[in-house]
Amino acid sequence: MPGPGGILLLLVLAAPLAAAWRPWPPRDASGAIDPGFGASKKFEGSSDFVKLEYHMGPVLAADITVHPIWYGPWPAEQKRTIRAFLRSLTPPSSEKVPSPSVADWWRTVQLYTDQTTANVSATVALGQEKSDARMSRGASLSRMDIQSVVRDAVTARTRPLPVDSGGVYLVLTSTEVLVENFCGQVCGFHYFTFPSVVGYTLPYAWVGNSARRCPEVCAYPFAIPAYVPNRRPEAPPNGDVGVDGMVSVIAHELAEMATNPLANAWYAGGDPSFPTEIADLCEGIYGTGGGGAYTGQLLTDGRSGSSYNVNGVGGRRFLVQWVWDPYRSYCSGPNALDQH
Repeated sequence: MPGPGGILLLLVLAAPLAAAWRPWPPRDASGAIDPGFGASKKFEGSSDFVKLEYHMGPVLAADITVHPIWYGPWPAEQKRTIRAFLRSLTPPSSEKVPSPSVADWWRTVQLYTDQTTANVSATVALGQEKSDARMSRGASLSRMDIQSVVRDAVTARTRPLPVDSGGVYLVLTSTEVLVENFCGQVCGFHYFTFPSVVGYTLPYAWVGNSARRCPEVCAYPFAIPAYVPNRRPEAPPNGDVGVDGMVSVIAHELAEMATNPLANAWYAGGDPSFPTEIADLCEGIYGTGGGGAYTGQLLTDGRSGSSYNVNGVGGRRFLVQWVWDPYRSYCSGPNALDQH
């Protein structure tokens, strides 16, 4: 058995590999599109081989506060779009958001419980924010650098982000920033910070804007890879390929942070360093019939022609991937045809 130093080294090495959103659509060894779990058109993503298990760790049962950390120069409109999505997870009671809504989508995430039978919180709030437009740690970041960005935000001399029990930290990198393995292997990931780096154990996620580097990889289906034949890109609902693509990755990471914040709660597979989590099981599925390179049936804005599957606050619309329903054992979303 390794000593404490060896255990820490193992965690440091394993952490950057854990809990990552992988590029879509997938290809098999021959380069052909892999139909994946979507082969069943009745139960999108359903599979007898999926063994999603609970590993006795916590879920985010307390009210959740999302603290965005804007790394790099971010235009105001792009920030507004992402803030609107985060506010849509638990919209104010004064605002009537039509179904299918972002809040409806979050209700599937809420189905997950911890060992005390406490569910993932129904309350997700937009918290305080921090900006680092000058990219104080440079324009090229390793995965471990992301933890240092979180540390900078919570230990800043002026207006540091609060450290609270329900806080999660969302590092959002602009198009100018390159993050290790971005585009080639991941479009986003989540994990938890190490006290040796940050001073606290905090759930965090990173998502990058792929508009300049690989929109066909990380902003699919708003941009289409060359290897997908006869497929036109969908029009983004907020008019921004990179940011509309980010919204779905943000949704993916938030769902997995809520259900597996410390890499010891809900996931499939035997290795917590390489888990298959509730959104991984449904990558690329946005509507009924989805699977392989097909998104599934989407909704279309009559005026703009853009594609979406959920409504948000302020009349906003978004396209977010489905997540795994633990009771039905298949991918589920509020725009499913059998829910209307």
